[in-house]
Amino acid sequence: MLWTVLLCLCFWCLDGVFGDYVEMKSVIEGDSVTLDCLTELKNDDQILWQFGDTNIAEIFKWAEKFTVYDGVLDGRFRDRLKLDKRTGSLTITNITMKHAGRYKRQFNRRRQSYTLTVIVQISVKEGDSVTLNSGLTELKDDDEIQWEFEYTVIAEINKPADSFTVYDDVLDGRFRDRLKLDNQTGSLTITNIRPDHEGDYKLWANSMTVNFYLNVIVPVKEGDSVTLDSDSTEMAGDEIQWRFESALLAEINKQADSFTVYDDVLDGRFRDRLKLDKQTGSLTITNITTEHTGCYKQHNSLHSTPFRRPSFFCLTVYARRLPVPVISSDSSQCPSSSSSSSSSSSSSSSSSSSSSSSSYCSLVCSVVNVSHVTLSWYKGNSSLSNISVSDLSISLSLPLEVEYQDKNTYSCVLNNPISHQTQHLDITQLCPTCADSAHCCGSTEALIRLVLSALVGVATVILVVYDIRSRRAERDQAHIHTSGSIEQNTEL
Repeated sequence: MLWTVLLCLCFWCLDGVFGDYVEMKSVIEGDSVTLDCLTELKNDDQILWQFGDTNIAEIFKWAEKFTVYDGVLDGRFRDRLKLDKRTGSLTITNITMKHAGRYKRQFNRRRQSYTLTVIVQISVKEGDSVTLNSGLTELKDDDEIQWEFEYTVIAEINKPADSFTVYDDVLDGRFRDRLKLDNQTGSLTITNIRPDHEGDYKLWANSMTVNFYLNVIVPVKEGDSVTLDSDSTEMAGDEIQWRFESALLAEINKQADSFTVYDDVLDGRFRDRLKLDKQTGSLTITNITTEHTGCYKQHNSLHSTPFRRPSFFCLTVYARRLPVPVISSDSSQCPSSSSSSSSSSSSSSSSSSSSSSSSYCSLVCSVVNVSHVTLSWYKGNSSLSNISVSDLSISLSLPLEVEYQDKNTYSCVLNNPISHQTQHLDITQLCPTCADSAHCCGSTEALIRLVLSALVGVATVILVVYDIRSRRAERDQAHIHTSGSIEQNTEL
């Protein structure tokens, strides 16, 4: 869990003639932070904001002049600084690791300092691996690096002694055989992640400190309920807020006996699904859907719990039922009996390439409207290829080429951590050969042959009918002529 509170963890110390107050602040990378100032500026107030010894903002209230210098320091603050014209507070938006450090505010003859810690938040699925990046491209000969997890050293590098050490037996051995140090950059990789690896990681590298917070994503079935546990077993004067991404979902004011859920936010996706535990402050989400996938934050007030750390919960909601993959043939025609042999006998490279490609059947496995799934081709029990997606409601397709007379078993599998669907390939149906004229070639050629056969049949029938009628007409005419001759002889 996080070592410091997101918004403001205050340790006040007195230093110097006028009093230099140091306020500790911590913020997640990508979020915003406000360095508070006064309740309201007076007409003769003058304020200077600095990062280290570099001026980044300035206020002359009497001249109504409010200036930010966001182009300094290689532009790391560009379009990120905002001054409050009423209080003089400075807000830094879209925080990155480059913004970590000491900030100073000179207000008239008083000074105040802020130490800002930026935390890199990383989400990873259970069983996956994650690399905590040191930010170094290459270790120097005098570098010394130390990695901590919840105040316990788990790895360290002493470059002068050429020593690279991991302490994977600490903390009940939860990291055993899971830690790997990069000898070039000092980055730390954790393999086969488990839920008990979630929490605060800190990198000490010479004079630099980098904080990481690792979230282990919890898989949830669509339609189930999930409870996000509060750190409290029983609240005592607490003020608690629950947020999804940046949207406020629920808040508790224990002193006012107020428990409120805001389930109409975000287009009502949480409507009638949120429940607060009045004893512990835990939040339950019922009848969960894929729209509820994401990270949730629980934040306690400073008044009752000044050292309380915020809690993070990252959920991935998986569909209970997945669609069955559809396998289709992308081949326009089947190979002829001579096509496979022509590739070896032809002296031309182009004809060889053409005949070689025609000996393979092109297949496509596809699914529509899926999220958080993996689509894979298997040959027997061996994986041939796969593609994964985490976005909501998109379509996936995965190609495969097989020989027309391949006798192996192929299947296309769609899966997530809780469900799967398999479609087996019927190669004789989708990839027929021309050896059997009944199954010859592609659908277009087969249709043309069928139409031609029908036309020939119709023409044959017409010719036969015409011939029969012609012969009959000739016989009738001969019969009439013979009858006429007999009648004439009789009269004579």
